[in-house]
Amino acid sequence: MKSKMQRPVLVSLLLFLGWALMTTGQAVAAENRISQDVQYEAGFYYTVQEGDTLWDLSQRFSDSPWQWPDLWRENQQIPNPHWIYPGERIRLFRKSDQHHTETTIAAPPETREEAAAPPAVDFVYPFIDRVGFIRKPSVQPVGVIFKSFDDRKLIGEEDLVYIRHPESGQQNAFLPGTRFTVYQTKRPNNDRDAQRAYGEQHYLLGIVEVVKQEEGYVTGKVVESFRAIGVGDLLMPYEPLPPEMAVVESTTGIEARIIAGEEQTRIMGDHFVAFIDKGADDRIVPGQVYDIFDEPTTRALGRGATLAPVNIGSLVVLRAEKNTATVLINASKRTIEAGHLVLAP
Repeated sequence: MKSKMQRPVLVSLLLFLGWALMTTGQAVAAENRISQDVQYEAGFYYTVQEGDTLWDLSQRFSDSPWQWPDLWRENQQIPNPHWIYPGERIRLFRKSDQHHTETTIAAPPETREEAAAPPAVDFVYPFIDRVGFIRKPSVQPVGVIFKSFDDRKLIGEEDLVYIRHPESGQQNAFLPGTRFTVYQTKRPNNDRDAQRAYGEQHYLLGIVEVVKQEEGYVTGKVVESFRAIGVGDLLMPYEPLPPEMAVVESTTGIEARIIAGEEQTRIMGDHFVAFIDKGADDRIVPGQVYDIFDEPTTRALGRGATLAPVNIGSLVVLRAEKNTATVLINASKRTIEAGHLVLAP
């Protein structure tokens, strides 16, 4: 009789131990996921806080908790949608009825308690080192590639190059192990007026590391190649930028224009890098999100008459110069072109 009574207790104990081991295993797996050096795709990310669930996050960022399966599919690193842990990063998805990811929460009804702060959202762009800029005056080059090993026309990663520094006294800047960004300068959209107004486009090609100093020149090795490098390309000091940036409030009242695309294509779309004609002096900072508008014209209301602007996309600021900024078009409803209007959401 006693053994029969003990059997249910033993079964319950075994079930509890199994559940505890499973939970511990999931927690350890989550800690491993958090601690790993994950290579994130470009996009908006939220860091999980205590008490968060995919259901709640779906409600917060898409206005519908029932879209949590879409949020789970966007984050394949999560094996079980019912178990997410503080410190994990969740990649957010765009709302189906909007053109960009919302980064703020609708204000709740007034209560006696202080309103909760909006959730902290980051934008991650892993290719930030290859993002160029428009600057006036242009960067003064500290060196130039005058020859490649084996006289290769197209230089890539692991290739050796020979660098001449144009000014005497530059030897200390070229110590072995020092890195430089390789670049070219261009007219934005090959437009003289844009060049006079905003400065030259600095088109980044790769990163070179000094291997050895010689008399009058240095030998370097290409450690990263973003685009084809050639003889005559210039060097500037390498200044790494963080690929993660906090999404911050946009500057109210901004009215900017797209100057050009980085690759100087006539039309642009999702994931294209471009430049706008407002910068740090206009309180433009990395992590801000702005909307893109087209301004249709019509002859029905008179020659050159324009209709109300139409929202056609959104962009994220990646870096800001004094009077210009480099941006990423993160969503587009139609083709984006130079001259399109940029406004705060």
